[in-house]
Amino acid sequence: MLLVLAALLIIPMLEVGCVRVVDPPLTPLMLLRSAEARLGGRTAAPRRYTWIAFAEIPRSFLRCVLTSEDQRFFQHHGFDWHEMKIAQLQAERRHKPLRGASTITMQCARSLFLWQGRSLIRKGLEAYYTFWMEVLLPKRRILELYANVIEMGDGVYGIEAAAEAHFATPARRLSREQAALLAAILPNPRKRDPRQPSPAVSARAARILRDEPGLKTPAGF
Repeated sequence: MLLVLAALLIIPMLEVGCVRVVDPPLTPLMLLRSAEARLGGRTAAPRRYTWIAFAEIPRSFLRCVLTSEDQRFFQHHGFDWHEMKIAQLQAERRHKPLRGASTITMQCARSLFLWQGRSLIRKGLEAYYTFWMEVLLPKRRILELYANVIEMGDGVYGIEAAAEAHFATPARRLSREQAALLAAILPNPRKRDPRQPSPAVSARAARILRDEPGLKTPAGF
C-alpha cells in the first residue's frame, strides 16, 4: 500500500516535469470525449488540435482569458485565495451555491491531465497537479500549455484550432474582438458559439474588452 501511495504521489510530479519540455500530442480529455460519444451511440466530432509555440499565441487572446478567468495569475501560486474568499462571501450573501474560482493553472491541470466534473476526487487531483505545475513550470509555460490544450468547442482544442474552426483564420490573425469572443465562451465552450454569440456571451465579451486594458502583466509580456 505504501508503494502504491508513493507511486500515486510521484506520478503527477513526473507528468508535470515531462510537459515542461514535451508538447503533449493529446490529453486524457480528448480520449474521454471520443469514448463518451461512442458510449452514447454518437459519432465523435473530428479532433482538431494544432500546437503552436508561445510566440505565435496572440497576446490579445492571452490578455482576454487572463482578464476574464484569472486577473491575478502572475501574483498567485496556483490558488487565488482572495478570489475564493470573495466567492464564498457572495454565496453566503446570495444564498446560492459557491461559484467556481478556478485559476488558469487549475484549468490547465484539468484540461491537460484530468477530466471535467465536480467530484471530490477530481478536485483533489486538480489541486495536487496545480501545486506541482506552479513548482515545476514557469508561468509562461503554463500559459502556453493552457492556450494549446483547453477545450474550445466540440472536438476543438487550443487557440489555433479554435481560430480555424470558428473564424476560418489562423490564430495570429485573430482580431481583438474575435479573441474576446473566444475567451467569452469559456468555461462552457461546447454549448456556446462565438460566431453566433448569445446576448450573454456578447455581454461577457464586451466586459472583457472594457476591462482588458487595465490588466497588469509583467514587463515584456
